[in-house]
Amino acid sequence: MKIPEDKFSRYRPWFLVLMLDSSGAKGFSHDLGVDEFITNRAQANGKPISGLESGGEHNAVFSGLTDRQSEALLLVNFIPAGNSAGDGTLSAWRAGDVEKLARDTHAAYADFPAFGDRLLGARNRRWVPKIEGYLKSGQTYFVVVGAAHLGGGDGLLALLRARNCKVEQL
Repeated sequence: MKIPEDKFSRYRPWFLVLMLDSSGAKGFSHDLGVDEFITNRAQANGKPISGLESGGEHNAVFSGLTDRQSEALLLVNFIPAGNSAGDGTLSAWRAGDVEKLARDTHAAYADFPAFGDRLLGARNRRWVPKIEGYLKSGQTYFVVVGAAHLGGGDGLLALLRARNCKVEQL
């Protein structure tokens, strides 16, 4: 990114993770994501848009970390772990293999499992009552989440099934 180190030193490590991640350093662009595409389409069609969490709740996943946890997150994200976690992530996403995506995401945080739960499980558990409210409302809702939120024992699909919701992948 060609930014001098002294400018980076002002920020907490969790913020550096977000800066580096949003820069496309990992080969993905947030501007080209499915959520961005769907948001743009919804806006173009005058559809209301709301979130499963507020911006503050989303940011708290990172900003609520202690300095030590924040440093661990930076290390976990940007120092090669020497494992194969994440191999085939794009092909799993294309195939709709939400279980592999959830496993890969949890494996990426194997050295910091509390953050894996903070990123996925805890948020999923907070979102389920809201999604359940949508289902019971009698109205049509289109809910968009990151694919890693769907699979696994703490994924949205398992949590909704546990509440007797019929869930099927098309």
